[in-house]
Amino acid sequence: MREGRNLTAPEQQVIAVLSWLVILTLLQLSVYPSLKKTFGTFAFPVAFPASLLIFTLLSWYCGLARLPIQTALIPFLGLATWHLYHQAYRIDDLKAQWHWEALFLIAFFIMLDVRFVNPTISYAEKFMDHGFLASVILNPVVPPLDPWFAGGFLNIYYYLGYWMLGCLAIISGVPSTIAFNLSLPTIFALSAVSLYAIGTLLLDRFRWLPLIVLVLPNPALISQFITGTAVNPAYDPSLSWLGTRTITNTINEYPLFSFVWGDVHAHVVSIFNQLFLIFLLLFVYRRWETLERYAKVIVMAFIAISLGSMPLFNTWDVLIFAPIVLVIGFLILWRNRTDIDRSTWAFLLAVPPVSILCYLPFYLQLQTNTGAVALVQTPSNPLEFLMVNGIFIAIFFALLVPWIRKKPWLLLAALPFAVAGYIAAAIAVIPLVYFALKEDRDFTDILAVFGLAILVICELFYMKDNMGETYFRMNTVFKCYLPAWLMLGTAAFVMIGQWLSSGNRVPVLSAHNTAVISVIVVCLLFAAPFSVQYNSGYGTGTLDGLAYLNATHPGDAGAVAYLRTLSGNEILVEAENGDYSYYSRVSSFTGIPAIIGQPFHEFMWRGDETGWFTARKADIRDIYETPDLTVPLMKKYNATLLYVGDAERERYIVDLPGTGLTKVYSADKTDIYRLTG
Repeated sequence: MREGRNLTAPEQQVIAVLSWLVILTLLQLSVYPSLKKTFGTFAFPVAFPASLLIFTLLSWYCGLARLPIQTALIPFLGLATWHLYHQAYRIDDLKAQWHWEALFLIAFFIMLDVRFVNPTISYAEKFMDHGFLASVILNPVVPPLDPWFAGGFLNIYYYLGYWMLGCLAIISGVPSTIAFNLSLPTIFALSAVSLYAIGTLLLDRFRWLPLIVLVLPNPALISQFITGTAVNPAYDPSLSWLGTRTITNTINEYPLFSFVWGDVHAHVVSIFNQLFLIFLLLFVYRRWETLERYAKVIVMAFIAISLGSMPLFNTWDVLIFAPIVLVIGFLILWRNRTDIDRSTWAFLLAVPPVSILCYLPFYLQLQTNTGAVALVQTPSNPLEFLMVNGIFIAIFFALLVPWIRKKPWLLLAALPFAVAGYIAAAIAVIPLVYFALKEDRDFTDILAVFGLAILVICELFYMKDNMGETYFRMNTVFKCYLPAWLMLGTAAFVMIGQWLSSGNRVPVLSAHNTAVISVIVVCLLFAAPFSVQYNSGYGTGTLDGLAYLNATHPGDAGAVAYLRTLSGNEILVEAENGDYSYYSRVSSFTGIPAIIGQPFHEFMWRGDETGWFTARKADIRDIYETPDLTVPLMKKYNATLLYVGDAERERYIVDLPGTGLTKVYSADKTDIYRLTG
């Protein structure tokens, strides 16, 4: 499937947004009535992420079987028809769910505001994210084609987030340049719904408190905002100021930064699924004994689908959440040890294998290098550690004061870590031990234990990769800290809500005052993106992520628009010049595979056992600079198109042969040639 870029006018972008929301609503409403018997009042919010995960699973198998992606809609349309026939959609019932729908739409449009102000596909990992998304839309097969490695597939990476969003774009008819900017609003809104559902299940009042997890900055950003100086000045000041490069030689992202920064990256897309699984585990932990057998099977099925999707969304997540699923299963088993039925055993014995079976072909196709676990020799500076995680740890210590006074000897648990020099781990292990040993332990305590355990483990161990000696644990901290933030933040703010509710510490507001405050907060959130300049000098005021090319790179703008209209399978030749630059942009903007793009990314995923790293870069140079080799080398990689723009002329001394190539596009000093024959 080839896509054009005709949806750029404001009214056409509005149509794209509405089309996207219509598909999401269709998926959600088709599933909703089927969930009432199991989830009761939570059926409506559960239907948001559940329907999207089911659609993703079905569409993935359509891609595997080479069926049209639209085929995945058939079960949803059939289910909606069935519910309509049986009058399952009642106006009074749908009206009662208005607050869930309102929350989803408000969260969606707040983040859409952010993307409207900063829409460009222009820096950081955005080239990669859009390239993968465009590749899926261009050719929705499993595994998807790698746009930066001609002849290769994305079976070397966790790509399910790009697949999910790309298939939504196919179904809704939204081009990738706009779908890119609808993706994070969707993830943000889904995450908000799950967090509010968690708050509703655990709190009688202050149910909105868990939502703070998505908009809370870390202490480093607060400190830098107040003082104007970075906590860790060793990094690029602009990045340090944002509080994400605080712990030396690591990345410390938090949801607010990730969503505002705008990379549609695996670790961000997976947030909605992590929070959905947390809700499911909470629901099971709280209500297992009251659920009928049918309901238990449904809940276990969703847990298996959520857990089974994690290796494909962001593999690091499953390493964290699989143990949580098992612990919750064992706790339920222990709680019912005097009267254990088969369904309780099934939670432990069926969920893990079913989660693997959901996407079994993925594992059979997988071709990647996994690193070994190693001991951290240089732990985090404790001040830097607290500048990232200190808010949650401070909340935990404040709430645990009565327990610390009651059992002060448990503080000794920190001693071995402190003596060994792991001060940050010693700080985190104190609340961990107290929460783990509480007599009246609840789900929030368990969640806090796991979040703190992640912090402790990251201080002691890391996963080896190709990042080198200096940044040896960058990826480990980067990929593990975001799930830890979600767990710690959810647990901390629920605990605060429980504390505020006890003893009526805060008076109950009237419905009128609550509505007024809510409207004010929402208006401020809508206005915030327009009051801060953070688009890095690129274009703004659109949802088309490539609109900025018209002003900054007019030659590429026209050529890319032309390439996005082509039909048939193509492979192109374009300049490469390392990573995190404007090079490799044509394959990213179109999804058409190039011989090599952003080579260090590919090296990280593929290794270099065959010597491709040097060979492919050298071959590209010869294609542009050695006329006798241009055609033979293009045939070597099955390349059909040769792109010559400003970047190619800057990088190479372009000298093309007089035969074997036909010019098919020429405008604004940019030429595209097709291999003849």
